[in-house]
Amino acid sequence: MKTESSYLKPNVVMEPLLDRWYAWPHLISPATSAMNVTGRHVKIMNSYLQSPQIHAAAVKNPKMKGGPFMDYPEPRVESIKKLRDDTLARKPKIIEFASAVKELDQMLKTNAKGFSMETLYEKVPEILKGYVELVYDLNNNPSFRFFEPLLYASEFYNKESQSVALWLTNNDERPFCLSTPKLDEPGVLHLNLPFDHPGIDALGKAKREPCSVDELARILGVSGNEKDLFSSFFTSEPHPSYDKYTGDKVRMRYFGHACILIETKDVNILVDPLISYYGYQSSVEHFSDADLPDVIDYVLITHNHQDHILLETLLPLRHKIKNIIVPRTNSGALQDPNVKLMFNAIGFHNVIEIDEMEKIKLGNCSIMGLPFTGEHSDLNIRSKACFHVEVGTFKFLFVADSRIVEPKLYEHVFKLTGKVDVLFLGMECDGAPLTWLYGPLLTEDLARDKDQSRRLSGCDFKKGMDLINIFNPKEVYVYAMGQEPWLEFISSIKYTSESHPIVQSNLLVEECVKKNIVAERLFGEKELLYEYIKEMA
Repeated sequence: MKTESSYLKPNVVMEPLLDRWYAWPHLISPATSAMNVTGRHVKIMNSYLQSPQIHAAAVKNPKMKGGPFMDYPEPRVESIKKLRDDTLARKPKIIEFASAVKELDQMLKTNAKGFSMETLYEKVPEILKGYVELVYDLNNNPSFRFFEPLLYASEFYNKESQSVALWLTNNDERPFCLSTPKLDEPGVLHLNLPFDHPGIDALGKAKREPCSVDELARILGVSGNEKDLFSSFFTSEPHPSYDKYTGDKVRMRYFGHACILIETKDVNILVDPLISYYGYQSSVEHFSDADLPDVIDYVLITHNHQDHILLETLLPLRHKIKNIIVPRTNSGALQDPNVKLMFNAIGFHNVIEIDEMEKIKLGNCSIMGLPFTGEHSDLNIRSKACFHVEVGTFKFLFVADSRIVEPKLYEHVFKLTGKVDVLFLGMECDGAPLTWLYGPLLTEDLARDKDQSRRLSGCDFKKGMDLINIFNPKEVYVYAMGQEPWLEFISSIKYTSESHPIVQSNLLVEECVKKNIVAERLFGEKELLYEYIKEMA
């Protein structure tokens, strides 16, 4: 073991797992986690055990990328059987919970006919009693909502299922994470500790601050034969220090996908952190975690999808994040878990909720939440927000994956915000069908034609131009396209020049140029400096 002051190597992956599956927000929130364990994980494991050769063939087919197929170079039948059996043995209550949700939904469809629901509480499955409220909408359609904080305090939220895998990487090649669990492999160290463990913060700090490897091993519970492997993740070479931005302008840095860092000498704001922060040679020039401030004043989260809340990025940064701003929701709907509760549960205690058209002032800056429409397959989901960021009198608009289904909405918004200087617009306009992400939450099968029509899609050319014509920006940047190679393991996207989102975004960039608007589809990295007047209007 290394006992001298050491640093975590820049290419160490800290991969958060739940039951050995890649951890994303729907695996943290208790209700959605139960539905995904049974409706995604167990189904994929059973499918693999029945026919591993079909999975092996499917992952080699580009058209099947991102599908429910495990990606292993060699068959891992025995390991998957053990993982499946362990899951079933350790999680009978979780499986019962998921079954009860479907039973409850069917009971309401059968019995709730517009009369009082009070007597129906007797028919709620025992395991759900006290955790749900039965409701109608104004057209007498029955539904239910969870008292989600009580679920976090119950047996349905079990931190013992959480762990972190440490391993070294030298490239962007990784299996699609939602379909392939992380099994025992040489060179991978599994730390059985919950995501709120202080050792994760200590490990994250070790990239910039010297540490004692022995002391860190003690904090993380590393012992025995694991110590040599753990020691191999450290180096005596310090990493380059971060030079704090001290200029008089606003600096914008694009880190890939939807991740933007806005900096002044007084404040910094990081939007949708998904960062390739592993130090290895890449064919794509990009910023890494070495280019992040030592303290991050505000992190903005636009919506609760796995490529916008990446725990693999956020957990190692937790020690330096002062505040996280998230969309407000307390709907209790299965498909709309509360983001603040999720972050609180995994050790972030600095979470601020923001509502539509609500403004938070930060000295010379302000952040306003704006309506976010589309991209959620027509599900009633409130945990989503676009962001209007004003630095002095300079205005940024982050639209993320919002699809402009009704331009008049943003005409109303424009009356309150006025023109913006820079617009960031997501144009992944094909999008996966509803069941790709939300399928495990459905209590009944959805017809294929309906599923294909309800997609997780952002703006196309026309809808994007609607937004541009309303806000009249000086600059437009297409982002959140999932093109960077380090995104493929989480998004499964791989475009060609003929891909619809590429064609549509090309049209938008060309049209903007015709209108004398600076425009570009971002890729890899980008840095720009903007003049601004410090006094707020």
